Amino acid sequence: MDLRVIERSDTGLSIEIAGEDHTFMNVIKGALLETDGVEAATYDVNPEQSGGQTEPVLTIKTDDETDALDALEAGTERVREKADALTAAFEAAA
Repeated sequence: MDLRVIERSDTGLSIEIAGEDHTFMNVIKGALLETDGVEAATYDVNPEQSGGQTEPVLTIKTDDETDALDALEAGTERVREKADALTAAFEAAA
């Protein structure tokens, strides 16, 4: 997975995530919205015809007490935990 930081501040982060689509972007966005300190999380994919980027850009806004990069780390950990729980439930059902 290739990441490119577009903009970063203590309470904001915009990163381009190459090679991903709506499926992954919705999962990470949802996990971020469940993360303490995250005020907003969204992504944008502009079609190439509009002159915009072709890779999705994830944008995170946090409160004054939460570092945006720390929030991203917590959100990705939440995704990992959910994937592990799904795997465990699947294996238990088999």
